[in-house]
Amino acid sequence: MIVAIESASTDPSVAVARRDGTILHTDGWSAGQRQAHELLPRLLAALALTGSSLVQVSAIGIGTGPGSFTGLRVGMSVAKGLAFALVRPIVGVPSLVAWLAAEPEADGAAARAGARDAYLLARGEAVPRIVDRDELASATGRLVAPAELVEAFGLVNAIPPSRAAAAVAAAVATRLSVDPAGDDLDRLEPVYLRAPRGIGPVPKRVS
Repeated sequence: MIVAIESASTDPSVAVARRDGTILHTDGWSAGQRQAHELLPRLLAALALTGSSLVQVSAIGIGTGPGSFTGLRVGMSVAKGLAFALVRPIVGVPSLVAWLAAEPEADGAAARAGARDAYLLARGEAVPRIVDRDELASATGRLVAPAELVEAFGLVNAIPPSRAAAAVAAAVATRLSVDPAGDDLDRLEPVYLRAPRGIGPVPKRVS
């Protein structure tokens, strides 16, 4: 049994899947600033709804960001705590990759990178780039983006990442089929909201 957490935004999700990646239950919600209060109870409730318990968990998946400090800190703490206590493998999955995998009709996924900047991962690209607020708002196609980013940046027709944990669980199943050990528990770290110092929005080309 795989349990997965995706908490890189204020729209977190949890999922329970079989070891082969078959999804048994997904729960996504808009948490605001309450990730710390709701994440573990919802994960335990998801297990209960599938007739499972923590002792049956064989692996843990966690979205690694980029995203908000609070959400990632809480999610990573819960995931690492479970992996340590249960002595189970843990696998980190880039959050924006999971958001896109969960929403096949989306053209890109966006998460905050600062007050006026965002990480944008376009479908087909290997890594996210940093764009400013105006460029993100004018982007064509549908984006997966959390509610707070939609409101703050004036995005339209966005899809919340409420099913992303299911994609995390599927990625974990794929990874463990070739690498049963998963990630190093001590070295696995999240990518927080802020871009590294000296990294700013991608300059616009002048034609």
